Amino acid sequence: MSASPFLRPSLLATAIAMALLPASIMAEEDTDQETNATERSVSAPRIEVIRVFGTRNAHRHDETGTVVVLDRDYIEQLQPLSTEDVLRRVPGINIKGEEETSIVSNFGIRGLSASESKSLVLEDGVPVAPGLFIGNDRYFNPRIQRVERVEILKGSASLRYGPSTIGGVVNYQTKTPDHGVLLTGRVGSFNMREVNVEAGKHSDNSDAFAGVVLSHARSDGFMDKAYDMTDLMVKAGMSLSPDHRVGVKFSWYENDANISYRGLLLDDYLAGATYNPAPDDYYLQDRVSFDLNHEWLVSPNTTLKTLLYWSDVSRDYWRYNVDTAASNQAGRWVYTDALTGNNRSFERFGIETRLNVHHDLFGFDANSELGLRYMQEESDDRRIRATRDADRTGTNDRHIVDSAESYAAYVQSRMYITDRLAVTPGVRIESYQQERVVLTQNNASAKTTNTEVLPGIGATYELSAGAELYGGVYRAFSPASNGVALDGLTDQQLDGERAINYEIGVRGRKGDMTYEVAAFYMDFSNQVVTGNSDPNLSQSNAGKTEHYGMEFALGYVLGGGFSLDSNATWIPTSEFKSGEFRGNRLPYAPEWMANVALTHRYDRLTTSLTAHYRGEQFGTPDNVEQIPTGAAGGIWSGLLPSYTVLDLMAQYQVNDGFSVFGSIKNLTDERYISGLRQGIYVGPERSFEIGFRYRF
Repeated sequence: MSASPFLRPSLLATAIAMALLPASIMAEEDTDQETNATERSVSAPRIEVIRVFGTRNAHRHDETGTVVVLDRDYIEQLQPLSTEDVLRRVPGINIKGEEETSIVSNFGIRGLSASESKSLVLEDGVPVAPGLFIGNDRYFNPRIQRVERVEILKGSASLRYGPSTIGGVVNYQTKTPDHGVLLTGRVGSFNMREVNVEAGKHSDNSDAFAGVVLSHARSDGFMDKAYDMTDLMVKAGMSLSPDHRVGVKFSWYENDANISYRGLLLDDYLAGATYNPAPDDYYLQDRVSFDLNHEWLVSPNTTLKTLLYWSDVSRDYWRYNVDTAASNQAGRWVYTDALTGNNRSFERFGIETRLNVHHDLFGFDANSELGLRYMQEESDDRRIRATRDADRTGTNDRHIVDSAESYAAYVQSRMYITDRLAVTPGVRIESYQQERVVLTQNNASAKTTNTEVLPGIGATYELSAGAELYGGVYRAFSPASNGVALDGLTDQQLDGERAINYEIGVRGRKGDMTYEVAAFYMDFSNQVVTGNSDPNLSQSNAGKTEHYGMEFALGYVLGGGFSLDSNATWIPTSEFKSGEFRGNRLPYAPEWMANVALTHRYDRLTTSLTAHYRGEQFGTPDNVEQIPTGAAGGIWSGLLPSYTVLDLMAQYQVNDGFSVFGSIKNLTDERYISGLRQGIYVGPERSFEIGFRYRF
């Protein structure tokens, strides 16, 4: 076994030196502090994902890991069509794009494959991926139209959440409509039409509010991948007494999308084809959810927050079968009249409570948090065999019910050793039982259980009034899905896929400059691999991967109305350390990624030019470079070339209540491969959008 990189003196010294490089500024740091008053806004109570000291600088967080917070102004400046339009601008995150609105979630963090799910996605602190323990957790992705703020949390602070926090946590904080009505409209290329309405009402004394956010969007779609999306969210909250607040959120979402697993064959891609390679395949999705929050101020030093949530997601995926020989001859997919409906629904119920206490611990001032969570998940999986003449009905030849029941508990105490140094130890325990019942096999079933103990410790140190050093180490895990843990209706006796993560970094501000630099190392072991020395089992925990690298972020006010924001991610190693792919790089894990944004503000006009660079990456773990030329089966392999995409955006505030905006996405009309599956996914071509916002 090779030595850990953090035991290699040269690499360790280099990483720490680079991470601490901005600290050379500290001796000159002035003592002026930005103090942002924290007025209690009219909003529902919630369990915070990222906690910020109320009267400290923007760089001061309770969190002992890397933190990125993208507010509403930033999101509106980008004019995104999807959450992934925003995430690809964040250091450490790689997107595997499949279509321009990101109906399913495809991203990886810090060298973890963007084609897998090792990071936790939340909305207002609630898990939104349909099946965290039973799989598949890619089938719902929140709509950017309802998002007020995006929070990305990496490192030891991820311990507060679970499971699947190996890469980190992404939380989409939804909008709380302001008093009045905000109407937003947008049209664009591919016959895209979108309208959003936000309407809110607040009580005179700000003790109660209610609001609605309604979005509808339709488009013929790039490559004729049409969609028809409606998203409704209703929120309300009130103070029951000086010590009690409640909040509720209801949401309903529906989307009919003309998309498929299939992409272009190689020759058509090289020829510049832009047709839909699966014109009759459809992905039909809907989701209903309900959240209830309660906050109890037990005493001036003690707060209890409780969150109850329920959701139901359905996904009908109708895909036509192909004639492989005819497809090879034609150079494009040729379909038969038979199709399959992979139709799945997921229901989840959960309750979580967190007690936060400010107290003395071992003689130190401390904030402690105790959390408990109970969650049930169940999925109904039907495979419908149909024909073109009756394309939404047929014979159910596979019917599986998967379920999971899970318990989690954690405790974390942030102790202030000095005015500058805080240390945060903690431990999380996740225990779960999975069950699979195959109704089409006379209700044959199997069960398995597992418990994971996940310790961690982090620290922050205030180097100066404008800079903070942070770091930590923690264990994270991702559960094997029911289909793997109970493969062949046999308990495969699998533990969770585990990783021990290390991180050190510094963040801060010096005059007109903000910065953050972090070095990280992830020792990912115990991954599930095919094959087992026990002839009765097909799966085992044997795989290991190693990931280390650095993230850089720099913002600078240039003057004259110009400002520059940039970041870069360098991951020299994202490598299999065991098994048949030993020595190979993980798929969808580029060595380099970078973003640069140049923004100019003049009076009421704001203009931004952004560049996103993604380095080359492999499509499969075998690291084959040649993309198949024919209609071979399975997931496509190949080396995806690097690319750079430029976007130009502008906004103009006509008056206090009315603004207009527009953008040119992919300004240079770069043609690139965004991903591979059964064919080549093409990144969106140059497109144009224009819209308005009107408040009344």
